Amino acid sequence: MYHIYTDLAIESKELYGGKDVEVEGVSVMTETMNNYSITRVKVSNEKGAQSIRKPIGNYITIDVPELNNSDEDLKDEISKVLGKEIENFGLNNSHSKILIIGLGNWNITPDALGPKVVDRVLVTRQFFVNYQKDFDDDMANVAAMAPGVMGITGIESFDIIKGVVDKIKPDLLIAVDALASRKMDRVSTTIQLSDTGISPGGGVGNKRMALNMNTLGIPVLAIGIPTVVNAATIVNDTLNLIISSMKEEAEVGKEFYNILEQLSGEDKYSLIEEVLNPYMKNTIVTPKDIDDVIDDLSIIVANGLNIALHPGIDIKDVNRYIR
Repeated sequence: MYHIYTDLAIESKELYGGKDVEVEGVSVMTETMNNYSITRVKVSNEKGAQSIRKPIGNYITIDVPELNNSDEDLKDEISKVLGKEIENFGLNNSHSKILIIGLGNWNITPDALGPKVVDRVLVTRQFFVNYQKDFDDDMANVAAMAPGVMGITGIESFDIIKGVVDKIKPDLLIAVDALASRKMDRVSTTIQLSDTGISPGGGVGNKRMALNMNTLGIPVLAIGIPTVVNAATIVNDTLNLIISSMKEEAEVGKEFYNILEQLSGEDKYSLIEEVLNPYMKNTIVTPKDIDDVIDDLSIIVANGLNIALHPGIDIKDVNRYIR
C-alpha cells in the first residue's frame, strides 16, 4: 500500500482530519498578508504528536503562492520575513556559535538546496578563531558545511555532523534541506521552519538518523522547502477528483453510485499500487525548471540566514556582496 509522504506539519495535520478539524494537542494559527501567509502549528503533547506523526514542538510554514514567478522585491521581502521568524525562535544570541548544515545530494538538483545555501551563507568562524574573539558587534560566529550523502561519501551524514559538533562545539545547529510535499502547489512555494530537528529523507521514505537535541545535545533549527512530490499522491488526488465528478453525474441510489460511495481509501491505494508498481514505483515528480528554482530558493534562504544571524548586515548588504 502506498503511504502519502510529506515533510510538512501543516499537511500532516490536514491529512489527519482536514483543515478545519481540531486535533487534541495540536493548535494552528494563520496570519495572512498581501503576498504571503504564515501558519503556526504547535504540537504540545504526545497525543498530538501521534495523531499527526510529528514530534512535539513548533512548526512555522510561510506560503508564498507567487514565489516561483516573483520579482526581486518579493524575494527580498520573503528573505526578511524568514530572517525575522528565525530570530523569533530565540535559539541564538550575540555570543552563540552557530553551525549551518546543508543536507542533500549536490549532484541531484531537487536535493541540492542545502549545499547551495551553504555556498551563499556568510561564514565567519575563521575570524573568531584566528583573532581569538568571543564576540563581535556586527557578525556572529558562523560555520557551515555540506556533508553530502552516503552514496557520495560512504559515510552517514549524521556521523559526519556529530563529529563536527563534538569538535567545534556550536551552541546551535541550523539544518537546511529539500523536503517532500503531498501537494504540487506547495512545491517550491512553501518554507517550513521547526525547532524539533529533522530526519533527512523522511519525506520520500528514505529516513536516516535524526538531527535533534536528543542525538546531538544542542538545539536544532530545521529549515526546508518542498521541491518534490510523490507520483502516487498526484494519482491519488486525481482519482479523488474523478470519483467526485462521477458521483455528481451518477444517480443517487443506483448501483454505480453505491459502488463509488463505498470506495474506501484502502481500495483506492490498492488500485494505485496495482497500476503504478510495474511502471513507476517510488517515482518522485519535480518542476521542469527546477535548476532555476533551486538557485532562487537558495538565495532567499541564505539571505534570510545572513540577516537573522549577523546583527550588522541587512538585505542590501547581502544582495551587494553575497551571491
